[in-house]
Amino acid sequence: MKQRSEPAAMPAVNEVASLRSLFPPLTIIRLLIAWLVVAVFAIWGKQWLSEPFDSTIAVLCFLALFATIIMASFGVVGEADHLAHQLGEPYGTLILTLSIVSIEVILIASVLLGPGEFPTIGRDAIFSVMMIILNLVTGLCLLAGGLRYREQEYNAQGAVTYLSLITVLTGLALVLPNYVSGTGEFNFVQAVAFSAITIAVYGLFLWMQIGGYSRLFIQPKSGDMTVLASEAQMLAQDDEAPAALDKRAILIRSVILIAMILPIVLLAHDLAILIDYGIKIANAPVALGGVLIAIIVFTPESITAVKAALNNEMQRAINLCLGAFVSTVGLTVPAVLIIGLVMNKTVTMGISGVETILFLLTIALTAFSFIGQKTSPVQGILHLALFAVFSVLLFSS
Repeated sequence: MKQRSEPAAMPAVNEVASLRSLFPPLTIIRLLIAWLVVAVFAIWGKQWLSEPFDSTIAVLCFLALFATIIMASFGVVGEADHLAHQLGEPYGTLILTLSIVSIEVILIASVLLGPGEFPTIGRDAIFSVMMIILNLVTGLCLLAGGLRYREQEYNAQGAVTYLSLITVLTGLALVLPNYVSGTGEFNFVQAVAFSAITIAVYGLFLWMQIGGYSRLFIQPKSGDMTVLASEAQMLAQDDEAPAALDKRAILIRSVILIAMILPIVLLAHDLAILIDYGIKIANAPVALGGVLIAIIVFTPESITAVKAALNNEMQRAINLCLGAFVSTVGLTVPAVLIIGLVMNKTVTMGISGVETILFLLTIALTAFSFIGQKTSPVQGILHLALFAVFSVLLFSS
């Protein structure tokens, strides 16, 4: 009898273990805390965040919102990372990047639609993301990976594709406005046209990235950087994918991912009010708002990218860093311009002369860093130095 009962019990045990793996305690705790904070601010938020502000309450509210959104962002990264392992590259990293960038767009839109006037918040956020992702995070990845493995291989064709998109889209969004108007703004026709062009280019890039050119964004085999090797690796992964694919797990992870993003959406407006208040009280640079948004949004993904470099997955680190910034420009620029047009808000996109120099240096350094087929830790040091220059100028210029 025992021999007959044991096989019958095994499926139930496996089912429980499978459910536990899909709903780990940390995920449940994150969801409960995030939605609890949403409920608290839905009930008492208007009372706490109405003028005149109580400084103590404002600080406590900011810390609570900041911590909750960071925690939820880590949850988003965790769920997207599980989907990444299920779906493989470049689909997994693409899901992670789009999830994170959507949070950035939500936060920027909340600031734009808030009570204050922040015409430069979109520009400041995009430029801050560029400095943080392309210099700080990329520098850490190159340095950490280089110190552990000396040299790391990646797919140079994919890196060049990212850099080409970054150069054109960012140049059109942040540099060109200074030369089409004296105020760094697009007029109605230009805003509509450049939004459409950006969306079209980014959409075509995504279609090619997940289609016939996905091989450009896959880690090449060690010692073989040819296209044929990349294609062979892609075909091998395609052959293995159906066996490892768990449709139920993908569905559940996707639902949890959305459940993690929603609290960020609901709390973003309250955080925007406090950022506005804090910048005014501290008499801080307006650009600091964009830096805060970049830090809030990209901290979890940055940690994931550095871990990938330490695991000798440099292509994944590149996909996360360069791909994140491509998505930032491809999604944020049209969103900011469209919000400005619909809500009749002033949107200033042109960066200053000093920022233009930092932009050109960053583009050039990133191109030199990924122009070969192996990374160098020396390049990482240079990226970190450039980020240090940006940090100094943020508070001293």
